[in-house]
Formats: sequence, C-alpha cells, structure tokens
Amino acid sequence: MAQLDRAERLAAALERDGATCVWCGGGFDRLSRPTTEHVVPRAKGGPSWLENEVAACRRCNGERGHRALVEWLDECERRGWHPDVPRLERVLVDLKRAIAERGGQRRARPELAAQLRRLRRRAA
Repeated sequence: MAQLDRAERLAAALERDGATCVWCGGGFDRLSRPTTEHVVPRAKGGPSWLENEVAACRRCNGERGHRALVEWLDECERRGWHPDVPRLERVLVDLKRAIAERGGQRRARPELAAQLRRLRRRAA
C-alpha cells in the first residue's frame, strides 16, 4: 500500500470526518485552516498514518502539544468547547486495528491502549 503524504492525509481526514476541528468543533474557512492532528502524539510513538490523524484548527493543535488525548479532551470541555468524542474513539479503534495488521509501532501501543481505556471509562 502506497503511503499518502501529509497533504493527502489531511484531505482524506477532512473527507472522512467533515470540515470541523475535532477539539473545539469550529468549522474551517480561509481564516481558520485545518492542520493535521495526531491523536496519539508523535512524541509518544504515534505514527503519521491516516488512522492516527484528524483535522484540528491551528489553535487547538498548538495548545494541545503532546498532552494525552483524555487530558486535553477534559480541558476542551472545561473551556466550553464541543470535542467530537465519537470521532476520537473511532480513530483510536482504527489505529489499533491498523497497528495489529501492519505491525510495529511498539512505542505507540501502550499509549493507545491507555487512552482508549480512559476514553471508554470516561463515557461509562
């Protein structure tokens, strides 16, 4: 399978998820352009695969930094934003499946499992 470049992955994520920021729910336009957001941060072993990427506005992407998904999700809700929790859970599940199929990503596996557990426990 050919690997998509960054622009192609962002376009595919927008097509898959719609043109809104996963964290604040804001729409994208010429003033608020989408950026590629790694659900499992690259610093924590997250791959640059479409299964690990969603669209986020520059503000949210920059402010999140390398924070864990659930930690940043709680902060977004504290700020009164409307993060897309079902999208985030779907991306984590898809990433888990992709890693199982492709292998590798040893550093990402524990972070992925922990965030999926925390996200599901939070919903219960």
